[in-house]
Amino acid sequence: MKRTITFGGIVAATGLLAAGLATPAQAADEVAKDVLANTNYAAQQVAKFWYGENKANLINAKPYAVETKVAAKHVSSGGPSADTKPGVVPAIGDEKKTASKSKNVNLPKTSGKVFFIGADKKPHWCSATSVQSQYRNLVATAGHCVYDTESNKATLDKWVFIPGYYQGKTPWGIYVGKQAFTHYDYDVYEDGDRNYAFVTVYNGVLPTGAAVSKDPLTFETKALAEKAKADIEANKENGASRLWIERVVDTKKIGPDPAGSEVQKTDVTRAAFKAVGNNASKGYPAAYAPHTGVNHQEFKGDNAKQAWEAAKAAAKADGNGVSADGKAYFYTEGSKNHKKYYKHTYWIEYDVDYVLHGRVLWVGLKDVGRLGDNVGGQGLAYNQKVGSNVFVFGYPSGAHPDGNNAFNGKTLKWSYGKTFAAQVPAIKAEELVGVKSSFTGEGSLGSAWLLNYKSAKRIGYLNGVTIAVADRDGNKRIDTSLSPYFDGETYGVYKAAAALWSGKIV
Repeated sequence: MKRTITFGGIVAATGLLAAGLATPAQAADEVAKDVLANTNYAAQQVAKFWYGENKANLINAKPYAVETKVAAKHVSSGGPSADTKPGVVPAIGDEKKTASKSKNVNLPKTSGKVFFIGADKKPHWCSATSVQSQYRNLVATAGHCVYDTESNKATLDKWVFIPGYYQGKTPWGIYVGKQAFTHYDYDVYEDGDRNYAFVTVYNGVLPTGAAVSKDPLTFETKALAEKAKADIEANKENGASRLWIERVVDTKKIGPDPAGSEVQKTDVTRAAFKAVGNNASKGYPAAYAPHTGVNHQEFKGDNAKQAWEAAKAAAKADGNGVSADGKAYFYTEGSKNHKKYYKHTYWIEYDVDYVLHGRVLWVGLKDVGRLGDNVGGQGLAYNQKVGSNVFVFGYPSGAHPDGNNAFNGKTLKWSYGKTFAAQVPAIKAEELVGVKSSFTGEGSLGSAWLLNYKSAKRIGYLNGVTIAVADRDGNKRIDTSLSPYFDGETYGVYKAAAALWSGKIV
């Protein structure tokens, strides 16, 4: 399936408790679902990938590189409309309506980042949020932060949600995605009005110890290296990948070690040969050190002297008869008519090692429980009146059109504004809403639009997510965020996902 839409994404937060209002009908064939990690072992490997190498993949991940800016002329008044009566699903911890007021804006614990491998095979992230569900295991985010819009693959690889993420820290653990749900029209037609996804996640996990790489691992024999490679690949507790064995000559070690180890005869300098000891430099066989030797060459015949001198000159030997590279020694024995001409070269049998290369991540995992039990979950509001005030929570990153870098994507930010109807033909959608916000585009994709947010409890009703941004007044500063309108069909997709159990991975 090829998806080419360059804008999209709804973070929808919902739950199973009825709000006493009409429940929209939802045909089963309007919901599309895809598997992310369908076994405990597969989910373990995904978690270990992100925890491994000292969390380098998390720390080095970039905001998802999809186009998010819309020209101001493409944003105009639109016409989203409710398809049934308005409805809400209460947030976790707010099933009973209570009044609460706060002068401060407390950031929601439910917000975090989803990490995945993009079409470019590199780690990326988007914003996302935990939402209410029967088993407290549901995440909502932008559709293109789950579904691969850049290649033919259905879903993005190694998908996880990390609430409260900050520079490698995972305070409540990593939650590996199990199954993703979206609207059929987005799955097949890339409909921007349906560009949202709900993902069931396994229980969270934390590492039991430091995740380190034991690369390389050195062995004295090939048999030992091959056994270690097989053991690591078979051991499901280790996230091993790209393992290979390399034969290496250990020039610091002479001769074999245990039974089955090897040596390799290597030409060396005279100085290295002499350093072995046992008077090896004298050249007498009985005095050689073990695993060392001398190659004797005598120049003979009527032209012996001339040939010896030519060889000595070619080797650029010094006054002591040692060649420029140190690997040859020229000398003579006898005198006058009995003079003999010699050249010595030297060798040592060095030990051969077998080095196991690759990523060998020794990571243990422990269960930390369900997502909703740890951070809560936002409610869902659908078919709401346009013109309501919403808080927007996300991780904006990237520069304004004028080059100003107002946000770095490291910390959760908020903005506040009133929704308005919008039409954006470039997004291939007819029912969008906008809100005034200075959030720049890259990191804010998937930012949660929370209606009736209660700052004291840090919960509200999810009523949209950022899918694109625009500079509407033309001053080269982003001033508007856009979202699909959440209607009864949004609720229907949520409902299909919200009743499914995920379970533990360890």
